[in-house]
Amino acid sequence: MNELTNKKIAALRVDYSLKEFDETHVLADPIKQFSVWFQEALEADVNEPNAMTLATVKQDNTPSARVVLLKGFNDTGFTFFTNYNSHKGQQIIQNPNVALVFCWLELQRQIRIEGKVSKISKQESDNYFYSRPLSSQIGAIASPQSTVIEGRHVLEEIYSSVKNNLHEKAPERPEHWGGYKVEPNLIEFWQGRSSRLHDRFEFVRNGNDWKHNRLAP
Repeated sequence: MNELTNKKIAALRVDYSLKEFDETHVLADPIKQFSVWFQEALEADVNEPNAMTLATVKQDNTPSARVVLLKGFNDTGFTFFTNYNSHKGQQIIQNPNVALVFCWLELQRQIRIEGKVSKISKQESDNYFYSRPLSSQIGAIASPQSTVIEGRHVLEEIYSSVKNNLHEKAPERPEHWGGYKVEPNLIEFWQGRSSRLHDRFEFVRNGNDWKHNRLAP
């Protein structure tokens, strides 16, 4: 059964021919290029266009990855929110070097980002926390993220307890929950092309400027 499955996997082929991305399309500023591609992902109704793989480094120098949601970006970086006490939060304390990957299969595109991550201000974290639905605010308070629990009933009991203790008061953002910003030093844009001759452009930060090169696929 495994051999048959592996043969089927090995035979999977998609010839990418939806778009092209050449030197005439590349903007000099990778953040502006990201903005253009992100807008096109929105217009193409890409499923969860802000979903991105976040890779961190564990204490033993092995990688760890999971999917988080982008909640904003600008010239200084890419922002997401999480529990600071989570596995990723603890790993970030040990090593701030991280990587992000966006994969938009509907557009046959991928974006890789490498950089250093740091906490955003408490005010910025407050602004986002209080913009969330009440249920999400309570969930952020209730979940002891990344810790071992006996079953789902534990989460539901903590959630109910937090909710009942509010007594119609607005919840307060817990100190252990907030935002991070990834300041990029490398951004790569990948466009799938026919015959596996993909278009790849890598931007590397050089002081306050960026330099880019085409990479072989």
